[in-house]
Amino acid sequence: ISNTVTSRCDYVENLKKRGCNKAFIENPKSSMKVLKNTPLSIKGSGFTQYDVIQIAPQRLSLDLRPGAVTSFGVQVRQVEDYPVDLYYLMDLSLSMKDDLDTIRNLGTKLAEEMKKLTSNFRLGFGSFVDKNLSPFSYTEPKYQDNPCYGYKLCPQCVPSFGFRHLLSLTDKVDRFNEEVQKQMVSRNRDAPEGGFDAILQAAVCKERIGWRKEALHLLVFATDDVPHLALDGKLAGLVQPHDGECYLNDKNEYSASTKLDYPSLALLGEKLAENNIYLIFAVIRRHYMIYKNLTALIPGTTVEILDQDSKNIIQLIINAYNSIRSKVELTVWDHPEDISLSFTATCQDGRPRPGLRKCGDLKIGDTVFFNVSVEARTCPPPSTRHMFTIKPVGFKDTLEVAVTYNCACDCTRDTEVNSTKCSSIGTYTCGICKCDPGYLGAQCECQEGEGSSMYQTLCRETEGKQMCSGRGECSCNQCLCFESEFGKIYGTFCECDDFSCARHKGILCSGHGECHCGECKCHAGFIDDNCNCSTETDTCLSNDGQMCSGRGTCVCGKCQCSEPGAFGDTCEKCPTCPDACGTKRECIECRLFNSGRLADNQTCEKLCKDEIVTVDKLDDQHTVLCLYKTEKDCVMKFTYSEHASGKSVLSALKEPECGSPPDAMTVLLAVVCSILLIGIVLLAIWKLVITIHDRREFARFQSARSRARYEMASNPLYKQPISSHAVDTMFNMQSKSYNGMAR
Repeated sequence: ISNTVTSRCDYVENLKKRGCNKAFIENPKSSMKVLKNTPLSIKGSGFTQYDVIQIAPQRLSLDLRPGAVTSFGVQVRQVEDYPVDLYYLMDLSLSMKDDLDTIRNLGTKLAEEMKKLTSNFRLGFGSFVDKNLSPFSYTEPKYQDNPCYGYKLCPQCVPSFGFRHLLSLTDKVDRFNEEVQKQMVSRNRDAPEGGFDAILQAAVCKERIGWRKEALHLLVFATDDVPHLALDGKLAGLVQPHDGECYLNDKNEYSASTKLDYPSLALLGEKLAENNIYLIFAVIRRHYMIYKNLTALIPGTTVEILDQDSKNIIQLIINAYNSIRSKVELTVWDHPEDISLSFTATCQDGRPRPGLRKCGDLKIGDTVFFNVSVEARTCPPPSTRHMFTIKPVGFKDTLEVAVTYNCACDCTRDTEVNSTKCSSIGTYTCGICKCDPGYLGAQCECQEGEGSSMYQTLCRETEGKQMCSGRGECSCNQCLCFESEFGKIYGTFCECDDFSCARHKGILCSGHGECHCGECKCHAGFIDDNCNCSTETDTCLSNDGQMCSGRGTCVCGKCQCSEPGAFGDTCEKCPTCPDACGTKRECIECRLFNSGRLADNQTCEKLCKDEIVTVDKLDDQHTVLCLYKTEKDCVMKFTYSEHASGKSVLSALKEPECGSPPDAMTVLLAVVCSILLIGIVLLAIWKLVITIHDRREFARFQSARSRARYEMASNPLYKQPISSHAVDTMFNMQSKSYNGMAR
């Protein structure tokens, strides 16, 4: 290469430019090998648990070179007619009394509906109330046998209990009905219930419940109130956290209800995922948003609105089942810390979506594809092997990935210890000497501490720069870098370190990257100077499957709304957007009148999550007024508003405004009369205009005539002949008369 001690690691093109022969360049590659790839199944019925395949491949191995990215593809399919196990977990507190009456024949009706979806269906039943401890339940002696003592609305009920497993999963649905018929409600003191205790026991007591490995596991949790969470047990003196174990006694009752605290959300999510259980929250509308927020913290969980008396429970379960089977989401188990993973999903539209690891709006039998990119960040100790698992949420199927590390070059096999090329005081490997302690130099020709002007020139990166970048000392012809309390200083000239990179909130490379020579090298899935920008786009998907609801762009895992007036985590809220009324109209049609584009679409409940209330009169203050014409030529009006909590509320008239159809003869007479009336009015207007015009002309004439008379009367040069003649005659007659008298 050259006679200076420089880095022997570089891009192949740079090494060639520096004179390296291609035959002597070692460039290890990452590799991937598929170990098992059984084709995906089409149907789930008539097979054993080992025959139904919903993910391919099933096993592969990776040999990774740190810094190099290798990829592999994954296919996932929700097969048709897959077996279903459904465990119905019901709140039997006093407020659920009317719900218990409603579900007494639930087993038969539910089985009939589920037969349309699967030929292999089993049903189980369990109930819960709360811990029989104060302040959660009534513990006074008079309430021991009957907590409803003195309560007029329901004078008789059973003692409070934590969880009771009543019926293991069975295809004999009559057994379900029989078991429900036997049940009575109980009564607890505070509003929250102990349902999370029951969920955990139903998940981990697999043998007692009867979960099949080859079936889809559905756990329906029906309640009308909020749950107790971890640490609430301290109110009753329960300080021992839950350990996630099964505690069903011989009577199939939860024996640790009064000994262990309520489980945490993390523990609950872990056990549900571990046992491939989909949790369906069936809750009343008032608590919908509380449980909706919990679904974001517990993978594989959905929430549906339960009527006050549970009369919609069958449709609720069918909707939840269809929602679950319409999406696929990948999770990673036992993820090694030194390996970065990034996903690209290709769903039914065929468009690759980087950063996305789930697909929605699928039909049963659809196949989706994921590309998984893997990168090793470091070289672990030799012979290190890691294993991680990629698993669709709620599936028993997995993809197991074995990882080894390619951190050595082939030339290391030809190693010479105490080689003469290294002055017999070093090991010659891959064309370079690794000197024994205390010796330095390309051929181990120097001892530590020796120095000369010739050596010192080799310790400067360029002329004029500090020796060893001011962060080391020159010994022989090499820089010995100082130690630093902040991290490691390294490089041929001590020019690099692992602590001078950009930070975010005081964390180097945001905790999502490694600092290499002053620059952040981000882990897979993160970009930007400080690795603070996530490339994941899952959080930007709105309920309708669009990125940021089509009103913005996904930047660093968060939506930046570009449409004026749009807001919300996925820009889904936009009262002033041009399409707001059109979008909400479809929900009004399908939710209130079972009509419109979404009427026969199972996504109506999924897409239309806004609260819809019917009113007699609309209040259009501080709201957006929307109206549209129905198929029957009626006008439907509704308002759209956003509450301070971010909740969307639609207020719609109970019925569209429709006018009675006009009579044909009435319309004809009205038209004829209108034409006549318009003609008469026009004639009257014409006559009025002519009259006004004539009067003005006559007045103008009279005025001109008056002026003419005045002018003639006042002219001294003008003498009218007639008047003048009369005067002269009279004068002559008077003269004659006078003369006669004189005679």
